[in-house]
Amino acid sequence: MKRIVVLVLLAGWLGTGCRSPGANPASAGAPETKPVAPVATQITHVDAAGAARLIGAKKVLVVDVRTPAEYAAGHIAGAREINFNAPDFAQQLGRVDRNQVCLVHCARGGRSTQSLATFQQLGFKSVVHLDGGFQAWQQAGLPVEH
Repeated sequence: MKRIVVLVLLAGWLGTGCRSPGANPASAGAPETKPVAPVATQITHVDAAGAARLIGAKKVLVVDVRTPAEYAAGHIAGAREINFNAPDFAQQLGRVDRNQVCLVHCARGGRSTQSLATFQQLGFKSVVHLDGGFQAWQQAGLPVEH
């Protein structure tokens, strides 16, 4: 991941042409622009107990990427359901504040792991993945809302 970020930053820097100001007559008198580094998404992983601590401290927005039927059968209190399998998943996720730390989970971890790429593409700053998903949450005996 660090190599990708470095390569993206390097590509952005190289894309500026590496010219000195005034080297291009067309840009004479124009203010020099500096490349803007893309935001790299910080992704961390927690177990159910770690997720419960973050939720209890009100440090995360819980994003449940399971289907509406799975969500209706039981979910973490306050979780926002955004179905990973929906054709407009990225559009729905795009409505979430990218500066908010999101705790993402699905049933066991497969869909939520796949969703991390979308969080990154949309420029979320920080995402926490609940390893083992909702199943791990339930096995830890943590509260479920219906």
